[in-house]
Amino acid sequence: MAREPDPFWWRDAEAGGKPRKVTGGIQIHATRGAVARSWWSARFLEVLEQVVAGGRMARGRNYARAGQTLELRVDPGSVTASVQGSREQPYRVRIGVTTYGKPEWTRVEEALAADAWYAAALLAGSMPPEIEGLFASLGLALFPADARDLVMDCSCPDHAVPCKHLAAVFYLLAERFDADPFEVLALRGRDRETLLANLRARRAAAASVDARDEVPAPEGPTAVPLTEVLDAFFTAGPGLDDARRVVPVPTAPDALLDQLPPFAITVRGKQVVDLLRPVYEVLAAPGPEAE
Repeated sequence: MAREPDPFWWRDAEAGGKPRKVTGGIQIHATRGAVARSWWSARFLEVLEQVVAGGRMARGRNYARAGQTLELRVDPGSVTASVQGSREQPYRVRIGVTTYGKPEWTRVEEALAADAWYAAALLAGSMPPEIEGLFASLGLALFPADARDLVMDCSCPDHAVPCKHLAAVFYLLAERFDADPFEVLALRGRDRETLLANLRARRAAAASVDARDEVPAPEGPTAVPLTEVLDAFFTAGPGLDDARRVVPVPTAPDALLDQLPPFAITVRGKQVVDLLRPVYEVLAAPGPEAE
């Protein structure tokens, strides 16, 4: 009697089979250790770490490092990829995330435009940690909070979700986010060019309003350069004769030394200030041409 074919043969084949080698696949650069180098990539991977067992995490990293991913595309709200496993036909992988519409992004852009620091940091290739709180203050989430915020699907026969093929794509995304934080925002529905154009427009509009609200300076005589009024720049006050010569109050030549604090050292038992007084007196004495 012939044996009935095992309807679950694919589980053993996929679990124990080695993936087919890929030439020119997409792979991560981190050959060992943690994949995420930035806080925002690490936050994105937190969802994966919450629901994936350690074995699938390790196999997913191996897939990502070996370049088993043939294609990877990131669109607003969707990541699609083709990952080569042990079978001849590559597996189709999809990760979905909720995108925000125009009303939500209008509120986000208004908040970002209020502080140019956010745009400057993003353009410099970084994402300020405070931006996550900015989204939260508007009732929005920048990163998925848990697996329920994601749609994950793979055409492989593995019943576990996420599988190692999905895990490999997560790691590729983390490294991609490291290189360009705008990709995180694009996944939520706003690409770099549109976001920056809207921020510039909002900041320009705000600057125009501020300029209109400024109090105009009172009209008065035009300022004259100081070099043109040196002869009349100073005039004597009431009770003083402009022609009278102002005689300075005589000051002892060594008066400045009296303002100095005592030195902690002495020279041959004498204070340094006392040794300097004769020098100041000589310097203050009139020269032969003054006689």
